[in-house]
Amino acid sequence: MLGITDLSTYLVGLALIILLPGPNSLYVVSVAARRGPRVAYRAAAGVLCGDTVLMTLSAGGVASLLQASPVLFAVVKFAGAGYLTWLAVGMLRGAWALWRGREVRKAELKGGAPKAPKETVERPFRRALVVSLLNPKAILFFISFFVQFVDPSYAHPVLSFLTLGAWAQLFSFTYLSVLIFSGTFLAATFRRRKRLTAGLSAGAGAAFLGFAAKLSLASAG
Repeated sequence: MLGITDLSTYLVGLALIILLPGPNSLYVVSVAARRGPRVAYRAAAGVLCGDTVLMTLSAGGVASLLQASPVLFAVVKFAGAGYLTWLAVGMLRGAWALWRGREVRKAELKGGAPKAPKETVERPFRRALVVSLLNPKAILFFISFFVQFVDPSYAHPVLSFLTLGAWAQLFSFTYLSVLIFSGTFLAATFRRRKRLTAGLSAGAGAAFLGFAAKLSLASAG
């Protein structure tokens, strides 16, 4: 069908890959827990748009260019690692703000009124989009995974890539929707437990630092 070989195996592998935790899904669930499903879907849209761009670039041969140019791969790699680090610092600062907010309320109950931490402006769509685009390993993954299920004798391989990409986006959207409503449920459950919320935010920030370190050590091969 449309030059795709062994579609069932592709779908099973795709499901397993999407279920693996990564910076995109972690960021989406973080937004859902902090700001609700409507804002979280903006982040999910950023992820889907970023993945669409990467799939298109992969089909166009950018993966081969990255593999052939170690310098270009290194530039994109360290840019991505730097951005993930910046996001991690933001999450850790957010965790500290939550903790300080808890202390502010305590002080207010005792009659004090210390200054509350300033809330930063967040643009979930843009952040999620940049996280997706600054991941050279994702481009290499898309081309290396998709090509295994494309019939080389098929006259229109672009249609094959488009169909495989559509399945990937459908799976990704479904998974992100589950994460969004799970994150919203958790937020409602722990809304009054600011210490726990701060701990979860700090854990997410630490995970992003881990993603940044892993990406900075990645190779094109």
